[in-house]
Amino acid sequence: MSFSLNVKKEIYTIIHNRHCAIAELASIIDFCSDISYNPLFISISSENKFILDKFKSLIKFIFDIDILINSDNGKSYKIFIDNKELITKIFNIINKNVYEEELYSSLIVTSICCKRAYIRGAFLGVGYICSPEKNYHLEFICNSYIQAQNLKDLINFFDIDAKCLEKKENFIVYIKEAEQIVELLNIIEAHKALLELENIRVFKDVRNNINRIVNCETANLNKVVSASIKQKENIEFIKKTVGLDYLPKPLKEIATLRLNYPDRSLQELSQMTNPVITKSGVNHRLKKINSIAENLRGKIR
Repeated sequence: MSFSLNVKKEIYTIIHNRHCAIAELASIIDFCSDISYNPLFISISSENKFILDKFKSLIKFIFDIDILINSDNGKSYKIFIDNKELITKIFNIINKNVYEEELYSSLIVTSICCKRAYIRGAFLGVGYICSPEKNYHLEFICNSYIQAQNLKDLINFFDIDAKCLEKKENFIVYIKEAEQIVELLNIIEAHKALLELENIRVFKDVRNNINRIVNCETANLNKVVSASIKQKENIEFIKKTVGLDYLPKPLKEIATLRLNYPDRSLQELSQMTNPVITKSGVNHRLKKINSIAENLRGKIR
């Protein structure tokens, strides 16, 4: 099961109270239903059984009425309501003129808990979240610009910076920041998914930090190796052309140590000198040796 479906599986059973149930019912009708007026019916079809189960539970909770979920070989599910009395009750209780395109009645989402419930219903119906192991991306697929803008504004009430874009025939409300996706999961009460995302996020951050450190260490090691090779080549050139006795005694000492220990660091070489000198002192002497080698090459040319 995908991460997105796991989130829906976690939240589809949540029902706290009547007013939040009404807000979530309004959301599912807004985003997921097909409404016909002649003849009058409400239809909801989906491959996601969680949204159908939630709609059925909400109808039972609010109206104490059982409705059926029909299945097409377990691949798709459908709820079909043509009971005029029930439909009238639904339209009245969600306090919405169904002929208008507005997303919701402001009376439905006056309280913060109802705002959360409405967003939860929208996610159940048209929400998607990418596996955090791959990417940080959460989106809602809306049917109209008005739907998308109103849902975006409702989400952003919680200090989230959701954005909206048009994609083919749909309008997408999306969030790409990991911290804000965590906050959205908290809003819809997907706490298990939230913890899983945070664990993955921490693991990815640690792994990325380790990679950065390894890359940095590798780069530094490459620099040390390259410098050591160049120093060794210059010392061997001096030895071959004029001999190491050409060098002053302090430089000859370092040159001999570098030839004998080409893989040692400057710090390690500094501990081998007599008397012991600092790492910067070793580096200074090696630079002088490099300069002498370059001057000798210039004379030979």
